[in-house]
Order: sequence, then structure tokens, then C-alpha cells
Amino acid sequence: MDDVSRSLYRFRRIPHQPLASNPELGSLTKNTLEQWPHLNELKQCYEADWLKDESKYGRYDRAASAPFKSQIYEGPDTDIETEMHLGCARHAKPEDCTDDDVPTTSGRQSSHFGDSPLPAYEPCFDWETERSIIFGQRSSEIHPFQYSSALKISVKVVSLTFQAGLPEPFYGTICLYNKDRREKLSEDFFFHILPDSGLEANSLPQRRGIFSLDAPSPSVCLLVQLEKAATEEGGISASVYSRKEPVSLTEKEKQKLDVWSRIIPYREPFAWAIVPLFEAGTYSSAGVGSPSSPLAPSISGSNSLESAAESFTKSTLDGKLTHNSNGGPITLEISNLNSVKESYTEDSLQDPKRKVHKPVRGLLKLEIEKRQSDMIDGDKVSENGSLDESVDVGNRQADSGGINGKEVSRARLNGAGAFPATSDIHVFDFRTLTRSEPFSQLFHSLYVYPLSVSMSRKRNLFIQVELRKDDLDIRRQQIEALYPRDPDTALQKCSHTQVAIGSKLACFHDEFKLCLPSILTPQHHLLFTFFDVDLQMKQETPKPVPIGYAALSLSTHAQLYSDVSLPIFRELAPNYLQEASKERYLEDGKTLFKLRLRLCSSLYPINERIKDFFVEYDRHMLRTSPPWGSELLEAINSLKNVDSTALLQFLQPVLNMLLHLIGDGGETLQVAAFRAMVNIITRVQQESSDSAERNRFLVSYIDFAFDDFGGRQATVYPGLSTVWGSLARSKAKGYRVGPVYDDVLAMAWFFLELIVKSMALEQSRLCGDNIPPGEDIPPLLLKEAVFRCITQLYDCLLTEVHERCKKGSSLAKRLNSSLAFFCYDLLSIVDPRQVFELVSLYMDKFAGICQPALHDCKLTFLQIICDHDLFVEMPGRDPSDRNYLSSVLIHEIFLTWDHDDLALRAKATRILVILMCKHEFDSRYQKQEDKLYIAQLYFPLIEQILDEMPVFYNLNTVEKREVLIVFLQIARNLDDATLVKAWQQNIPRTRLFFKLLEECLTLFEHRKTADSMLVGCSSRSPDVEALASPKYSDMLSPAINAYLSEASRQEVRPQGTPENGYLWHRISPHLGSPTPPYSLREALAQAQSSRIGVSTRALRESLHPILRQKLELWEENLSSAVSLQVLEMTEKFSTAAGSRSIATDYGKLDCITSIFMSFFSRCQSLAFWKALFPVLDSIFRFHGATLMARENDRFLKQVAFHLLRLAVFRNESIRRRAVLGLQILLRNSLRYFGHMMRLRVMLTITLSELMSDIQVTQMRSDGSLEESGEARRLRQSLEEMADEGGSFGLLKSCGVPQDVLDAVAEDSTENRWSWAAAKGLSENLVQALDAGLEHTLLATQTTADRYATAESFHLLAVAYAPVPDLHIMWLLHLCDAHQEVQSWAEAAQCAVAVAGVIMQALVGRNDAVWTAEHVVALRRICPAVGDSATPEASAAEVEGYGASKLTVDSAVKYLQLGHKLFSQAELHHFCAAILELIIPVYKSRRSFAQLAKCHTSLTTVYEAILEQEASPIPFVDATYYRVGFYGEAFGKLNLQEYVYREAREVRLGDIMEKLSHIYEAKMGSAGQTLHIIPDSRQVKAEELQAGVCYLQITAVDPVMEGEDLGSRRERGFAAAGGGGGQARVLERFLFDTPFTKNGKTQGGLEDQWRRRTVLRTEGSFPALVNRLRVTESESLEFSPVENAIGMIETRTAALRGELEEPRSSEADQLPRLQSLQRILQGSVAVQVNSGVLSVCTAFLSGEPATRLRSQELQQLIAALLEFMAVCKRALRVHFRLIGEEDQDFHTQLVNGFQSLTAELSHYIPAILSEL
Repeated sequence: MDDVSRSLYRFRRIPHQPLASNPELGSLTKNTLEQWPHLNELKQCYEADWLKDESKYGRYDRAASAPFKSQIYEGPDTDIETEMHLGCARHAKPEDCTDDDVPTTSGRQSSHFGDSPLPAYEPCFDWETERSIIFGQRSSEIHPFQYSSALKISVKVVSLTFQAGLPEPFYGTICLYNKDRREKLSEDFFFHILPDSGLEANSLPQRRGIFSLDAPSPSVCLLVQLEKAATEEGGISASVYSRKEPVSLTEKEKQKLDVWSRIIPYREPFAWAIVPLFEAGTYSSAGVGSPSSPLAPSISGSNSLESAAESFTKSTLDGKLTHNSNGGPITLEISNLNSVKESYTEDSLQDPKRKVHKPVRGLLKLEIEKRQSDMIDGDKVSENGSLDESVDVGNRQADSGGINGKEVSRARLNGAGAFPATSDIHVFDFRTLTRSEPFSQLFHSLYVYPLSVSMSRKRNLFIQVELRKDDLDIRRQQIEALYPRDPDTALQKCSHTQVAIGSKLACFHDEFKLCLPSILTPQHHLLFTFFDVDLQMKQETPKPVPIGYAALSLSTHAQLYSDVSLPIFRELAPNYLQEASKERYLEDGKTLFKLRLRLCSSLYPINERIKDFFVEYDRHMLRTSPPWGSELLEAINSLKNVDSTALLQFLQPVLNMLLHLIGDGGETLQVAAFRAMVNIITRVQQESSDSAERNRFLVSYIDFAFDDFGGRQATVYPGLSTVWGSLARSKAKGYRVGPVYDDVLAMAWFFLELIVKSMALEQSRLCGDNIPPGEDIPPLLLKEAVFRCITQLYDCLLTEVHERCKKGSSLAKRLNSSLAFFCYDLLSIVDPRQVFELVSLYMDKFAGICQPALHDCKLTFLQIICDHDLFVEMPGRDPSDRNYLSSVLIHEIFLTWDHDDLALRAKATRILVILMCKHEFDSRYQKQEDKLYIAQLYFPLIEQILDEMPVFYNLNTVEKREVLIVFLQIARNLDDATLVKAWQQNIPRTRLFFKLLEECLTLFEHRKTADSMLVGCSSRSPDVEALASPKYSDMLSPAINAYLSEASRQEVRPQGTPENGYLWHRISPHLGSPTPPYSLREALAQAQSSRIGVSTRALRESLHPILRQKLELWEENLSSAVSLQVLEMTEKFSTAAGSRSIATDYGKLDCITSIFMSFFSRCQSLAFWKALFPVLDSIFRFHGATLMARENDRFLKQVAFHLLRLAVFRNESIRRRAVLGLQILLRNSLRYFGHMMRLRVMLTITLSELMSDIQVTQMRSDGSLEESGEARRLRQSLEEMADEGGSFGLLKSCGVPQDVLDAVAEDSTENRWSWAAAKGLSENLVQALDAGLEHTLLATQTTADRYATAESFHLLAVAYAPVPDLHIMWLLHLCDAHQEVQSWAEAAQCAVAVAGVIMQALVGRNDAVWTAEHVVALRRICPAVGDSATPEASAAEVEGYGASKLTVDSAVKYLQLGHKLFSQAELHHFCAAILELIIPVYKSRRSFAQLAKCHTSLTTVYEAILEQEASPIPFVDATYYRVGFYGEAFGKLNLQEYVYREAREVRLGDIMEKLSHIYEAKMGSAGQTLHIIPDSRQVKAEELQAGVCYLQITAVDPVMEGEDLGSRRERGFAAAGGGGGQARVLERFLFDTPFTKNGKTQGGLEDQWRRRTVLRTEGSFPALVNRLRVTESESLEFSPVENAIGMIETRTAALRGELEEPRSSEADQLPRLQSLQRILQGSVAVQVNSGVLSVCTAFLSGEPATRLRSQELQQLIAALLEFMAVCKRALRVHFRLIGEEDQDFHTQLVNGFQSLTAELSHYIPAILSEL
């Protein structure tokens, strides 16, 4: 840490005005000061440098802090980062668009991940503001010479012009004048204007007069009086300037006037004007006048003065204002000057009874400017007394010159200021004498105003004024005491008035200013000489003739303000001041001369009691009074009765004298002086106009005026401590001390600060000269007796605090603060260990948890002490201790957190935060070693919190935030060794440390309103705002919270307020201007007048947009900084855990897993996401085996879920990093396990959960659904996860090394990473995504298109097959869907598939009665069951998805469901197979009752099978139809063929109607039509009409196992002959299509061909769905003759089959007869013989017969012969079976057979022989 040494010059000297500028001080010779000690005190008060203690009010140099940067909080559908880049590119040049224009989102910054959270928590930290809220806080006061008016007005005469020209010089005065009271408020400011023939007035360096005003008032104005050379008798009179008609003086007249003005030294009054400065109205305390006055607010800088000029032209001046467009002074043109026709006085100017003065035809231009007041900070005064150029002091500057050289002008002491600008003259303000404030400068002048002289006849009269020391010698030279009009000349011996021409009653308005001697004697007097002068041009200058004299003794008229009337004596004689006879006086001694006196002196007190005190003080100091000093005691006691104004004016010298008496007087004088001093300062405090706790005059006295004058006066603190301590001890002993004790307690701050400054002065005096530059001033070691006295006094005061605080006295709190500041000050002066003794005494007095009031005092005490600028560097009480004060502070703050009082807890936390802010922003402690030292200083606080966590949890939310921000700040700056030490003690303590980190994430979380990707929060939820954490001031620091709460208080809405109730234009006009406030501090200031509601949402919405934006920026930066800091701590913990040097659960690493789950589950900034993934990679490299173990399944699942969640984001930076995170998981799975089965399960599970959270579809404009951007981005991310080609760019953009995917095991060098495995996993996840998407897109069609619905459920079941629970869930959904539409076989398949999943899992882990053979048997029922037991089933033991749910009972339950559903479908062979699988379970359990039920069911099943087989009508379980889709509107169905399985009662027309209904609605919405192709011919898609969709629906027959597909027999009889009761699994189907090769649809038998199409589906029926896609299609063609042969063979086979079918009993004969009759009737009946005859006609006669090959001909004839032979046989059997009732039918059959034989014999003659 840098050595921050105490300044060698603790006190900065601020000089008074140099001695040469005060002629009054020049008269104070050494001899005079020795004779008058009180003058010495006054001289020191007004001359000695002020001493300002630079360290009293603390030292704080704030380091520059980086402004907030816009933090990016992305949502799934936002990409603010890209928008900002694009915005930057649009609004700036490409080369200007740097990374600085967009938020900093890179991971690490220097050694940390991000900025410190503390500046984000306290962005508006202001040390002064925070200190100001401390109870009893001290504030520095203004410099003593700043006790001046708040408003300064500068006046400069620009020019004077007349209609007649300016042929002679003019002179004038300007003063402030109160026209209501008819009183001058200031002395005169003199100016002169040269004639036109001379220099131009504007070219002269005209001086400005600076006038002071307390406050604007319409009665305050400028009185301007002009004078000119006395008019020559018979010459050109002044009336030429007042004529209405234009006047032009000749050159001779001008020359005459010029010559006369040069030779005549006397002047006469010419004109006057009153310039109003302010209009009547309301004026602010800042001195802003009305817009119509010259001093409108625009004077100080506004550019709009049109209104001011316009309104001012209407004033009585008839003047005109002009101004600079850039602001600045106003030029005032005064055109209504009033000429003086007779003698006048200021009192009569506005007398309404007097005649109106004639106007002067002239124009006087004044330049008036409102100036900043002389509020000069002492810091701006340099060591040599000069001021910064930026400070306009406005005081007159003294010319150089010796004291005795009399080179002192009138201008030098005309104001309180000491350092004027050269061209400015500070006009003395007479109200200085009446203000209740201390004199800070020496002024000792007398203003004389001759008023009138009454004479017996008319004369040209003027008066000469001079100051004389005595009247002994009339020839003695006068004293040079009169200030000249020209400020550049020396003091004058005499001066004269204007000439009252030709008047009996001569009136004057002249002002004479005299510099008085420091000591007035009875002989000092003013001498007035009255002259009569002849005003005629002669050879020489007219000689005045004295006509009388008057004298005035100053000692008898030394009053503030007095009017005097004097007689005039005829001649001057020695001792003229003595009484004389009437003969010596004119007109018998009547008082003919009237004058007015005004004494302005800070050296000569008017108050008699102060004057007596000064006299007795001088006697005491000169030892001329009796030893007991009774007169002095009486004078001291009489000070109690001095009026407050006089007391305040001489406050500083009186206090200095009393302190001098306390310091070296006797005990009696000490007590009396102390009591008088207590009374005085109490009166000053009580009569304070600002009601402040520390009167500003008393503060200024201590801070600036109090001094030991280099040791010339005794040190004050020993005597003051002694006398005060004696009084305190007397009170403690029970003695009566009177009310003075309460007064001294109330003013304890004053005496304590006096003691401290006295010590500091002694320290600087003793050590300052002996210390080499750059070294510390050693602390002052108080003498033991003095320290004991101070300790006793301190203890007594502590007792008073303790006792009075219990009674609720406010005085106790003020005294407590005073004691705290006493210790605070002593820390900079005396040995800190002596101060620690006092602090320890305080802590012992207030030990433990006290009453709330006492505890509040204790906190305030610590708050003040620890605010010391060297607090960090304070030592301990023992050499081994680090910092005593910090240890006390930590102990007491933690003790307060356990207090029941909420206000105390909040105060304690606030103290801690403010201290941390002060350290953090202090420019002295910006090095890392400094920050480490501070962090280690406060580290015991963290240990104490971890030891007593219930105390922390007992705090409220705001207090927790305060504590946690300090916790993060400490932890941030700690080194790794200290952190490891905190984690080494035990595992529970380490967990608590991370609990605090989790609390940080929770309490500083920032959630935007649109956050939708967090767990439990959906973008479609209407209550998103309610779920979000509080957004307004709860998160902010309590200081700003309180500030905004006060600013946002509810107010009564005025009439006319808008509906929202917030009059923003009343807050600041800048809000509607082009330059709104962009800084956070300015934005917060705009809330002061807002009217805000109560609720958080209303509060935020009602804020001005700029303020709301700033608060958003604030919260975002705070949340981001906290998250980054916690991430940094987590990485450090991971590194330490990697070396196994800390105490934690290495089996689960729950600290890391919990904090990471907290990271992912919250909304984070882009900067955080960019920093997170390198840390994630590091942690998995260190602890991958542990984190991937089954014990951390919950953690792994959460990580997988949130990585997939981030993979949905639109922002590329986040999405690509999510892809990297998934690859890191893949790498670790391959590295530690060599496969990714468990990871596949994890990702499949989390993908399923994510699909329910994200919005995978979005609405088109036409109302239909389409894939959303989120789903597209998720698919892109899953594909990029396995993209080997893009891997390099991905890793580079994420800022990670290229070997991040190397999966090298610890005991191997083999890289197990496999892009093929990643590809397989990616495809599986994409399949699951597509399945979920398709299912969502079909959400509106679930009731219309049951086929697509079933397929969507099936796709989901297949996609989630790696997770048995999810696989089973979707299979059951599919089962329910089938049952709703009564698709029993498909529903049964789903139930059996569920049972198969469970059975496979059980067989795979050898945990059931089943074996692999049973699985094979189950697969015969449901081929959808997998080939083998998948390892994923056992790998899927994830929380909520465990294999523990896969039990035998579950399998049995679903097998029974399958049995039930197969029974409803009448597929009894499947039922039997299912029962065969259930029976082994009951056998193993020896559940004989269940076995009996199974066997009973089995019997029922077999009986049903027998019944189906015995039925004469073949059993058909379903019908099958082939459907072809042609058209773009079908989407993925286009050009696809499916085989549909329908219920057996569904015919071709039914399915056509059903499918038309489904797809016509879809085609209609797509703007296309739907056509049904009526036949089964081959379709060529290119020949179809565009814009039309086609369906081709064909009935198909299932192909039985072993069936000859090349047989030319017809399918009708062949299928009918199949065994309907067998358990068939069908996957091949066929249909026949007749066609001709001549292009005709139909033809004769000789032209009719037949095409047989065989279809193979991708599965077998019954399946999990109602339709299966056709994967293969084969075609066979049969020629016409083969068709004919096939037709005949089909009929032959049908008859033969009927004849050869065995019959078991007579009861079966009846069904046989019926079947035989039906077949024979279709074969030999006459009406149907055309079928066989037509074959003979087509192929055995004519040309067709010649085309047949011999083989074909022989096959045809053989078929016909066989057919006829079987018919003959059938007739014989029929004859045996019939009864009498069927004889006629048999006869018809025989006749038909004979007829057919006869016809056939024409084509086949051999038939007769064969039959």
C-alpha cells in the first residue's frame, strides 16, 4: 500500500488583504498595540491569515469509474447484440464503429471476469451526500469574507450624449437607493465623461461599480446624479441641454464652454434619474427579478431578453434595453434625465408636492450585469492570497505603496472583499453595519453628508471638509483622511462640495468618506469651511471667499447614524472647539448648517458593554486593574446582555479574548470567562437564522479564525479541558452547577472542536519545522495529566449520553455525535492508541446489545469514527493486531444484525456498504495489494457470517442485499490462499459459503418482462410480470431507494392533471427538450416531483422513459456484475477442488452443481454467457467423472436442459455457445464412458421437457400454423453439434482452444471423440424435434385426420424410444387415440408394445420370469418390439424417469389390456399368444387363482377360434385399401402410397368419402381442388393437371404367407378360401387391374389384359398405426388367354374345394348343400353360361384361335374339360344331398349342364367323349 502521509502543512493559510491596503492598520503602531491590547486582538482578527484544517472534514479523492455499459439480456426471439452492431454501422463511419460502441461482453477483464458489483450497486455513490445523512454530521462553512449578499450588480457608464452635443465634461455618481424609505443603501460610485472634442467615452477604461443586494425588491433602484462645471455668470446656461427644439452650439460657444470647464474647479448639480432594478412581484431567494426588470433571470446567461426589453420600455424611465444575443450585460439607455432647476436633496427627489423637473434632451447608457455573488471557496484561494481566474471576486485591488506613503485610495476599502479586478470598484454596502454577522475585514471610515446651509442672502456657496487632530494651531496641516473621487490618487487633506448658485438655502448631496484614526481622542474633529465664489470669467481662476466655519467633535458623535445641526462661527481662532459667545457666530449662533454622519467601523464598537469589556481587558492585560479584577468580572458578565447584532459583529475578537483569559487567567477568571463564553455561543446558536445545529459563524470561527498566532498566545486546550472537566465532575458529584451545564452540553461540539484545533496548532508548531519534506508529522503525545483530564471529561460526557439517551433526549444524540467527531479529529493529531483508549471506554460503556436508542448512538459513533480518511491504515491496540477500529466495527455490526430493531439492522448494513464504497472508489487504494489488504481487513466478517448463518437468514431482503454486496466485494479482492483457507475448515461451512453465493444470484436477479425461457415461466403465460422479481428500487441500494421513494411520494393531484397523474413538464423543462438528461444522476433528479402510485408495476411504468431507461441500465449492470463475480468465485473453487486442497463433498461436488443450476435457471446477460462456457469446460475437465456420475444425474439433466434452451436463442453468440456446451457434454461422455447412451437419454428427456416450454409453432397470416423460429434454431443447433466442418469456426467464435473436444482418458492417449457418434445423437434429437413439431402442427386436425394424429403419436413414441418412460407415454397416448375411434387391433398393438418395452428392460437386467424366448414370442404378436433388450433402458435411471417404474406387474397389466383389445378386434389367435406369456408369471408366483382365470380365458379363446373356422363365410378381420397421394399441397405425402387398414364393414365408397372429407378442407385452405381417380391404373404425376390434388383409392387383398403370386386364378375365390382364424401378420398386398393394349379402357375377352400389383409396406398389419407407407411395389401382367384360363381355373378350384372339404357330422351337410348350390348355379345355369361360352367364342373360333400358341390352346381346352368334369361330379353329389323340395332345382341344373355341353362341343368336339 502506498504511504499516504499526513500533510506536513496540516493547515492551509488563507491570507487576509495585505496590510498596505488598510490605512487604518497603518496607524496601529507597535506602541499603540502595546497600549491597547484589544486593538492587537482586533488587528490579529482582521490581519492574520485564516487557518483552514485540511483534514477536519475528511479527505476523499474519488477515482475515475467507468460508466455503465448497456448490458444485453437476450430472450429466445431477440438479438439485441446484432441490432446494436447494425445501428452502430448505420450511424457511424465504419472505421469509427469499434467495440466500444457496443456493450463489453467478453469474458474476462484483467484478472476478473467483470467489473466489481459494488460500483453497480452504488453507481451514484457520493461521499459527501452519504456523510451528510449521518446524525450530527459536520459540514464546512463558507469562507469568512463570503458573508456578503447573494446578489451582485455591476454598473458601468458606457456613454452620455445630448441633443446639443457634449461640449464639456460631465461628472456623476451612482448609488443604490431605497425609494420607499428614501435611504441610501451604498456609498457613491463616481464616474466622469469627457467632451466630444476629447477622448471618446467608450474608449476610456471606464471602471465598473459592483453593488451588493441582499434580495431583489421593487423599492431598490439606482440613483444617478450628474454634475457639470458651475455655470459662468452670463455664459451658456445648462438650459441648452433641455430645449425641445434642436440646438446646435457654435464652435465658439463650444470652445468657451471647454475653456471655462478647464479653469473652474467647482461643479454644480445638473440632472438626476432613478433607475428601477426590479418590478413589483415575487422574488426568489436567489435574487431573480421579474422579466420586465433589467435584472431579469436572463442576465445570468439566458439568451432570450426580448420580453425584458419590451416590458422595460414601458417603465417610467422611457428607456430601452439592448442585449448581446449570446447573453451577458444589458445596455440600458436612460433618456428621461431630470434637470436640476434648484437645489435639492435625495429626500426630495420623489416628493409629489414639488414641481416636476424639466427633462434633459440627452441619453445616458449604462451597462448593467448581474454577477455571481462572492461565494468564494477557501480552496480557491492560493497560499499567496491570489484567486483562481475563474472566480469573480469583484473587489477593488490595492495599489502598491507604503503605509506612510498615503498611497491609499478611496476604492481600496470600499468592500469586504480583498482581491478585486483592476477595473472593478466594490461599492461599500451600508447594510454591512446592520447585518447580524461577524466582521471579517477591517473598515474604519466616516461618511459625511452636508445637507443644507441657511443664509441671509443669496450666495454661490460651497463647503470644504477636512479632518483635524486638535484645535490648538489653526495653521497646522490637516490630516490626509479624505478619499478622493479618482481611485488612483492618494488620500486628500480636504475636499469640497458642489456650488449652490444664487441660493439662500443651499442644499447639497455630496458624500465625503474619511479614513478615521484607530484611536479617537476628544480633540479629533471635522472642520467645515463655507466659501462664496464669484463665477465670472476673469484673467485668473475665481477666488472663493470664506464666510464662516463649523466644527464637529468626532468623539461625541461616534454613532452609527446621526443627523447634526451646527452653528457657523465667523472666523477661525485657536481653541475654536470650546464654547464661545454668540458674537462669534453668524445670526446669533443659530444652527444654520445641517449634516448627516454615518460611522462604518469594525474597529470601534458602538455598544457600550463591548467597549467596556475592551477597556477592562486592556487594563487586565496591562496589569493596571486591581489583582482581583472585579471590574473585568463585571464586564465579562455584562457581555450576556449585549444585543445580538453587536455581539455577532465582534464575535471573533470577543471569543479570542475570553479564550485568552481561560488559557492564562486565574481560576476565577477562567470560570467566569468559560461561563460567559458558553452564554455567548449559546445565544449565537439559538438566534441563528438558519436553525442549523452548528451555527455557521461559530463554525467559521473554529475553522478559519481561531489561531494561537504561532504560539504567541497560550495553548487553549489544557485550560479549556480543565475548566470544563471541573464543571463536569462537579455535576457528576451531584453539585448544583446551574443551567450552564445543559448549555455547555448543547454546545459541546464547539468546545471539543476548539480543543482539537488547539492541539493541531500545537502539533504543527512543534513538529512542522523539524520534519523533512515527504515524511509524516509524528502524532502529538498528550501529557499524562492532560490526557487524564480529557479522559475524565470524556467519561463524564459519555455518562450524560448514556443517561439522557435512556430518557429519549435529542441532546444525547447530538452529544454522542460530537464525541464521535472528537475522536475522529484526534485520530489525525494524537497517538491513535490514546484515541483507542477513548474508543474502548465508549465501547465498554455501551457494551452488548443495548436499548435501541443506545445502540443507535453506538452505531452513529462507529459510523463517524470509521469515516476517517486514514481508517484503513489505523493500527491495532497491540502490535500484533491489524486494525482495532475494524475489529470493533465488525463485531458491533454483526451484533446489530441480531438486534430486533429493523431500523438498526438497516443502519448497520448501510454503514458497511458505505465503507466498502469509500474504499473501492478511493483513488489511494486502487492497487491490487491495497484492495487485498482491505479485503483481508474485512474477511473476519465473512467468517462470522458463516459461523452464525441464522443471523443472516433473519435479515430482510434489502439487508441481505447489502450484506451480500459487501460479501462479494470482499471475496472479489481476496487472494486465492485466503479463499482456500475459508474453504478448508469443514464441508458444511463450505456449503454455507456457496449458499451465500446462491443468495447473491437470487436477490440480484434481473428478469425482463418478456423472459420466457426460464423454468416455470412461459412466454404465453399472462402472469409473467407477476413471476418476475421486483424491478424497481427494491434491488437498488437503500440510499437510492429512499431517494426515489421520497421523490415518488404520492401527492394530491391538482385540477387539470392528466389521467396518468404525472406532470412531467413540471419536473424539468429539459425532459421535453432536444437535450434530455443522459447521466444517471440527472435522470434520478427528474423523479423528485413525479407523482407515482404504490404498486411496483405502476411505479415503473409511470417513470419518465429516460429515468426508466437509466434504472433498467442500472439493474442490468448490477445483475450482470454479481453473476460474473459468483462465476469467478466458482471457477476458483473448482481449481482448488481439483487439487483436493479444500473441504467439500468430492463425491457429488454439490457446491459446484448447485451454483451452476442456479446460473442456468436465471436470466443472465450476454457478457455472462460469454464468460460461462470456458468455465464450464474447465470444471468438466477437472471434475468430469464426478459430474457425469449417476449421483449427479439431476445436475446433468439441468445442464442439458438449459443448454438446449440456450440453443433456441436467436442471438448467435449465445446459441453457438450452447452448441459448444452440448459438445462438451458429448466429449465428457465419450471420455469417461466410451459411449453416450446415458447422455442420449439425458438429452432426449430434456428435449421432451423443453418442447413443452418453447413455442415450436407460429401462426401464419392465413391462420394456419407453421414451424417457429425457435424450432428452426433448435434444429440448426442440433445439426451444428455434429458438424465436423464447422467445428473450427465454432470453437474460434466461442473463444476456446481448438483441443477443447479432445476426449482423452486419464490412463490413455487415445482420443475417444467420434463425429459419427455425435452425428447419430444429433439425428436422434432432430427426429424427436421433428416428431414433436409435426404433432403440434396437427393440433388443430386431431379430430379430422385420425390417421395423421396416430402417426404423430407413433413418431413421438419412436423418437423417444431411448427413454422407456417417454416411449411408453406416447404409446399409451396412441393407444387411447385408437380406442377413441374403435381401432381395437391397433390399440392392442400399442398395449403389447408397451408390455414389450417393459419386458425387454426386465430381461435385459435379468429381473423377471421371462427370457429372451418370451420376447421373441411377443415379437410375433407385435413386430414393433425391438430386436433385443436395449441398454438405454437401464441407462435411463434419471430423476423422474427411472427404470424402477419398469416392473413385471406393469408388463402384465398392459398384456392384459392387449388381450382385451385383441378380443374386441376378434383376433383370438393373438389373445391366445398373450395368455401364454402371462401364465409363466403366475406360475412363478404360484398364483393358482390367476392361473385358473388364465386357463379359462384361454379356453374361451380357442372356442372362438373354432367358431371362426367353422363359419361357412370366411372370417375377415379388416379391409385394406391402397391410397396414392398426388399434389404439392399434400406436403410430404405427395407421390407417396399408403395401405390403410379399415374395419371389415368399411367399403370402398366409405373410405373415399372419409378421405375426401379430410383432404378437401385442407385443399380448400391451400386454394386447390381435390379429385378422386376412380380406377387403379398406373398414374403418371407429370401428366396430372397443375393446381389439382389427386387421390387414388384402390381395394387391395392381403397376401398370405406362402401364396403363389404368379397364379392366374382370380383373387376372389382364393382369398375366400383362406383360413380367417389364423394369426396373420400381413405386410404384402395385391390388387388386379384390367387393361387393354389398344388404349381402350374395356375390350373383349380376346383384348382384355390384367395387371397384378404387389405392395410391400414398411411394417406389418395389425400395426401401431392405421396406415403404413408402401416401400416396394411389383407388377405382373396376364394376357387375355391367361385371364380366361385363370377365370375357369378359379371356378374349378372353388367347386373342387367344396366337394373335397370334409364334413364331420350330418349337421354339417346343410351348410355344404347351400354352398354347393350357390357355386353350381354360378357355373352351369343357363343365364350365366355366357361366361364359359364367351371364352370359347373369343379364343376357339375365328382369328383369335389362330393367334394362340398351341400350348395356350391346350391349356385352355384342358381347363374347360376339367371345369365340365368337376361340374358333372358336383351334380351327382348335389343329387345325393337334396330332398324332394329341391328336385326341380336339380333338374334345372342338369338341363343347364347338358345345354352347356352341347354348346361347347361345337368348339371342342372331344368334350362329348370326355363327359
